Amino acid sequence: WTLHLENVTVSLSGQYECTFATYPYGTKAAKIQLTVKAEEERHYLKKVWLKQTLEIPCLENATSENLSTYPLKWLVGENGRKEELVTKEPSRPPVYRNSSMLYRQRVFLGLNNALKVFPTKITDDGRVFSCHVLYHPERIQKSSTTVRVFGK
Repeated sequence: WTLHLENVTVSLSGQYECTFATYPYGTKAAKIQLTVKAEEERHYLKKVWLKQTLEIPCLENATSENLSTYPLKWLVGENGRKEELVTKEPSRPPVYRNSSMLYRQRVFLGLNNALKVFPTKITDDGRVFSCHVLYHPERIQKSSTTVRVFGK
């Protein structure tokens, strides 16, 4: 007695009821409230040494998901302002945005679409790097990582 929903959209949010007849106990019913979120975001903290390689997984603990089949983008933010660093479409090479003087020639996409920054600088401290994966036009999963840079 399971309801399977495919291509889930926000419009499927609501209350669902399953009713069935039993003998000799009569009719039984169960209700469940389904809330479909358009965005899901997780927050992490990453500590790194100055002048080392910073590597941030796109979605932590998402080993079962194959990120190569979905469009994704990496952004960096500070003081409420976000700047796009790299975008990746399925079956295409990544496109690096060179508008950022701070990250030009220092960022690249690693295995499993992890963002790599080398070398880390003191200006990276406190920055928030976020990965956005578009699973469906109405479903975006985000992972944000705040970076703390330490000197030796």
